[in-house]
Amino acid sequence: MAIGLIIIGDEILSGRRVDQHFPKVVQLLAARGLQLGWAEVLGDDPARIVATLKRTFASGDIVFCCGGIGATPDDHTRQAAADALGLPLRLHAQGKQNIQQRIVQMGEESGHPADLNSAENLHRLKMAEFAEGAALIPNPYNNVAGFALQRHYFVPGFPVMAWPMIEWVLDTQYADLFNREPRIEQALLVFEAAESALTPLMVALEQQFPLVKVFSLPSVGDATTRRHIELGVKGEPGQTAQAFLQLCGELDKLKVEYRAL
Repeated sequence: MAIGLIIIGDEILSGRRVDQHFPKVVQLLAARGLQLGWAEVLGDDPARIVATLKRTFASGDIVFCCGGIGATPDDHTRQAAADALGLPLRLHAQGKQNIQQRIVQMGEESGHPADLNSAENLHRLKMAEFAEGAALIPNPYNNVAGFALQRHYFVPGFPVMAWPMIEWVLDTQYADLFNREPRIEQALLVFEAAESALTPLMVALEQQFPLVKVFSLPSVGDATTRRHIELGVKGEPGQTAQAFLQLCGELDKLKVEYRAL
């Protein structure tokens, strides 16, 4: 079981908005000893959203899905989630009540009492139409809930709403997973070396230490740093510490210049 992230919105793919969800979700997970396994960005294409959700529902992964749960014509996620599971949309009673409470509150704040039966306010209730059997995810920002289906958690695209909602899901549903697998990461910069020359060493380390992953991030350098490779190991603490010591020793044998980070 992995943790995945789906980000939905044409505005991300067109570049009109820069995604903020990916780095934040990585941060929220890391603070709890968890790790993101995969991420996808989709446009506002109903067929593609349905196909993606069919695949991810079948995977058994924990999935956070940001965006597309509003009530405008380009919001397809609620219907797509229902279609992916072959379920009808239903007006969620508590979700409806939450929206109506918000409408009344907004009317009181503006000094204009709200008409819950106006066309505009009736249309807002679409944001409480979820696949049959969905559970609510509380929204502390404006009380308009997201929804949960089979380890999938659907939240708005607005970070101010989405991030506390994701935190709520993690803390109330998955606290038993927190810090279950201790991990550390150690890395260094290797200067003026070819990545291909270091590959046999990387392969050998992963074979010798099965609970460790080796990573390399080449850089052409900049005004302050020469061409280098960020080379490191990450994983189970004991094996990672041993692998890092061996890595340094093998680099010494190769007579390459390096500096620990």
